[in-house]
Amino acid sequence: MWACARTFFIRNLLRRWQVISKEQQQVNEAIRAREVRLIDAQGNQLGIKPLREALRLAQEAELDLVNVAPQAKPPVCRIMDYGKYRYEQSKREKEARKKQKTIQVKEIRFSPSIEEHDVQTKLRNVKKFLKKGDKVKLSIRFRGREITHQELGRSILDRMAEEVKDLGEVERKPKLEGRHMIMILSPKQQ
Repeated sequence: MWACARTFFIRNLLRRWQVISKEQQQVNEAIRAREVRLIDAQGNQLGIKPLREALRLAQEAELDLVNVAPQAKPPVCRIMDYGKYRYEQSKREKEARKKQKTIQVKEIRFSPSIEEHDVQTKLRNVKKFLKKGDKVKLSIRFRGREITHQELGRSILDRMAEEVKDLGEVERKPKLEGRHMIMILSPKQQ
């Protein structure tokens, strides 16, 4: 029983260590190279040094030794404040996520026998979505014998594209897929 529990504990510990080592860089004693190409805190290259001497120089400067290029021969290590470096890196990532615009695809469904008032209502929604910067997927579902009148569906989609040509452009022309005819509109770039 104890051997099983110990094995389970060790496996979980190893999994955690592997996850941490993939996400983070090697710092101080975690570096496993004999020699490293050393860069000091000001950015000056100090040349190739043994690992123990590089660690000693980092401790004297009261900073960390960070492996910045582990795949190089020999690995490139830099003397820096690792906590400050991680903080600035996370700030940059947050800033990049803020500036990132996620484009959503909004779908509007029609039927071939749609009335004029319903077309106007759906047209307003299409314009609203394109103004917000989202793509719009227009789909017409043909039921039963309606499939024999595909030209009705195509004319509705062409009319919608014509009505919103100042706000958006046709990314994908009307195409029949099974019993659905689909067209995608994307907003025009400002």
